[in-house]
Amino acid sequence: MRILLVEDEPTLAAQIHASLVDAGYAVDTAADGIDGWHLGAEEPYDAVVLDLGLPSLDGLSVLRRWRAAQVNLPVLILTARDSWTDKVEGIDAGADDYLAKPFRMEELLARIRALIRRAHGMAAPEQACGPVRLNARTGVVTVDGAAVVLTAHEFKVLDYLMHHPGTIISKAVLTEHIYAQDFDRDSNTIEVFVGRLRRKLGVDVIETVRGQGYRLRPPTA
Repeated sequence: MRILLVEDEPTLAAQIHASLVDAGYAVDTAADGIDGWHLGAEEPYDAVVLDLGLPSLDGLSVLRRWRAAQVNLPVLILTARDSWTDKVEGIDAGADDYLAKPFRMEELLARIRALIRRAHGMAAPEQACGPVRLNARTGVVTVDGAAVVLTAHEFKVLDYLMHHPGTIISKAVLTEHIYAQDFDRDSNTIEVFVGRLRRKLGVDVIETVRGQGYRLRPPTA
């Protein structure tokens, strides 16, 4: 999953970025509203963490521009403002959630996980496909209850497929969602990750749709 972080305070931005990366997300950052607005309008993020007090263009204006342009990314607002009127204004501008500073990083991560689940119509914190289960909070993948050890990128590929069950996902889309913008992307490595996943999972849940991509399906009985 790929996250956009728009935060102008360098220390906080670095802390959030590190926590998101440690949690398995690909993360792009912007330090002002103009850059954040452009990135959010042009790149396929799975969620956005957006500060309100930004230079160049404030967070509410960024959010309103996205929503006016039908950019429907899940957005979590971060702000030092803590009055109920600011919260109402943020939600009315199109925010999906709201977190006031200071906050604990564990809460931020939990809210992001919930945003992504809701965006895909999922309520449970654990995703399942046949005997395969993935817990985004713990980073644990199991097959018939037995833990499977995956690399970071293998986990990211499986996580994205698990959030889109039954949907054909192209290699290009997977590449966009598992790598940050400044990463040297190579869609051919997706084939390698999928091949390794199939061997490690040991069950036939990842289907290749020739010329189109991959689809996650429960194994046939």
